[in-house]
Amino acid sequence: MKIALDPYMLRRTPLTELPARVAELGYEHIELSPREDFLPFFTHPRADRHTVASFKQALQAAGVSISSVLPLYRWSGPDEDERAAAVRYWKRAIEITVDLGCDAMNSEFNGRPEQASRSEGMFWRSMEELLPVFEREGVRLRLEPHPDDFIEDGITAVDMVRGINSSLVSFLYCAPHTFHQGGNMAEIMEYAGPLLTHLHVADSFDHRASSGLRYIINPPGSPARIHQHLDIGQGEVDWPTFFGTLDRLGFDGIMTACVFAWEDRAADSCRFMRKEMERYVNTWAPRP
Repeated sequence: MKIALDPYMLRRTPLTELPARVAELGYEHIELSPREDFLPFFTHPRADRHTVASFKQALQAAGVSISSVLPLYRWSGPDEDERAAAVRYWKRAIEITVDLGCDAMNSEFNGRPEQASRSEGMFWRSMEELLPVFEREGVRLRLEPHPDDFIEDGITAVDMVRGINSSLVSFLYCAPHTFHQGGNMAEIMEYAGPLLTHLHVADSFDHRASSGLRYIINPPGSPARIHQHLDIGQGEVDWPTFFGTLDRLGFDGIMTACVFAWEDRAADSCRFMRKEMERYVNTWAPRP
């Protein structure tokens, strides 16, 4: 199993200094999330071959690897021009992933909930174009439901992944999205079974609690979704159930710390998350 860091809180660290910084914080693996000078949100990758080569050299010098690459593109539209552009961005991101010596990518469905059926149609159109590229390059893809996406429910997302019908595509469970996925964490993990290959670890409050008044959003009835990415123990995710279910399932994939809430104390947060995840994992039954 790989315990990785999403270094989004460290994104202002120069790219070639990032691997050494991550190593200093106790991690050997990076989940490379969007950053403006490399893979920006929703636009074409900025990295050329020289940037990729320099970053790869810095990774090797620090003894750090890329566990997965996380691009976010509007490949489910619902606008066709945006969808077609997203496919082009994906193809370049896959090239970069391979050049970095990584064979795993993870992302979201990235459509719109108010146009769910149209978004799903766009998603399948994109998959028809991209799945052969993933297969040719030997790159594995992990997908997750997300708040304010056309798929938010965990069980529905597992079914969607299963419907892709590819051994390269699997399911990512994101703990801070637990309460938007249905709140039935153990059920979703067990339903996914061997499709569960990737985890995002951070805490969040249950926005449904206290008669839906844990958070008050104005105007009333707003469709906005709200959640956090906090340190373990700062929210309401049931961590004994989370880690206990993973132990029972024999999870042996990628587990990524993805706290975004504490840029003012990012180093302390990253170190704490590494220590806390390791503490839970060390209680697991030995893996074969």
